[in-house]
Amino acid sequence: MIKNKEQILNLLGIARRARQLQSGEEIVLKNIQTKKAKFVFLASDAGKASAKKITDKCKFYGIPFSTDFTREQLSRATGQARTVFCVMQSGFARKFEELLTMR
Repeated sequence: MIKNKEQILNLLGIARRARQLQSGEEIVLKNIQTKKAKFVFLASDAGKASAKKITDKCKFYGIPFSTDFTREQLSRATGQARTVFCVMQSGFARKFEELLTMR
């Protein structure tokens, strides 16, 4: 599992450099509602209200999401100190889902 986590975090950094990653609660919520978000990463140590809002929207709109990483791990991988990120490209999203299910 540790190897998969490293691969996911590396791929997250690549997605950011490819400009296929957006961050920040309001931007991510808007992308979920318009179904532009293909996958959402929510920090496991995010605030309760924010976490509930994001997870409820993801479930309602059928957007897959992960809460397997801390804010620090996500921030280090992307170079941005945020608690929520959304992947905008379906290719990246498929790879994230594949890596997360290979536990």
